[in-house]
Amino acid sequence: MSLTSQFCKIFEAVVRDEIVKFLDKHKLIRNSQHGFRKGRSCVTNLLLFLDQLLRCVDKGFCVEIVFLDLAKAFDKVPHQRLLDKLRKHGIGGKLLRTIGNWLGLSKRRQRVCVTGVKSTWEEVCCGVPQGSVLGPLMFLIYINDLEEDVVTKVFKFADDTKLFRQVSDTVDAVGMQEDLDRLVEWADKWQMQFNVSRPKCKIKQCMWGRRIQGILHE
Repeated sequence: MSLTSQFCKIFEAVVRDEIVKFLDKHKLIRNSQHGFRKGRSCVTNLLLFLDQLLRCVDKGFCVEIVFLDLAKAFDKVPHQRLLDKLRKHGIGGKLLRTIGNWLGLSKRRQRVCVTGVKSTWEEVCCGVPQGSVLGPLMFLIYINDLEEDVVTKVFKFADDTKLFRQVSDTVDAVGMQEDLDRLVEWADKWQMQFNVSRPKCKIKQCMWGRRIQGILHE
C-alpha cells in the first residue's frame, strides 16, 4: 500500500481526471471494464452478466462461464510496457514523462515501516502504487486489450474477469478453449499470470434445472 502526501494525491487526481476525459471522449476503454470507472461498479458488472446468463438459461441453453483472477496483478505491471500502452492510447509528451517518473523510472524507492521499525530502501521496477489515485487507472489501461481477438463475451472488474458463452455443441466448447488460450498468451506476453492454483479461477456450467461446477486447471 502506497501512502503519499495530500499534495501528491491532488496532483494525481488532476492528472487522472484529464486522462479519463481523454479516454472517455475517444471511447478507448472497453465497455467490458467496470472497475474504477464512473457510473460502473461491481453491481453493474453483476447485473449485466446475470441478465445475459438468465436469458440463455431460461431458453434452455447450456452456458459455460469461466472465472479468472490475475495473480498479484497490481504488483506485476512492468513499467516500460505500461508506458508503451499509454503511448498506444494517445498519451505522450511531458505527461508521459511525468507518469514515467511517478512510476519510478527515475529510481523510485520504497521501504516498509512497522511500529517505528523501518526496512532498508529497495528500488521499485514494476507495479502501480496501490493506495494511490492514479494507480488504478494505469492498471485499467494496461489490461484494456486483455480480450483482444476473443469471441467469448467478457466482463471485467479490475483484475477479475468472467468469460460467458452459450455452448450448444463441441464447436462452441472448442471456441471457449481457444479464447482461454488467447488469454493465457496475452498474460505470457505482458508478464502477468492467472491465479489458477486458487479457487478464484474456476469453471461453471449452467443448464436448465441443474448446475455443474469444476475447478480450472492449466
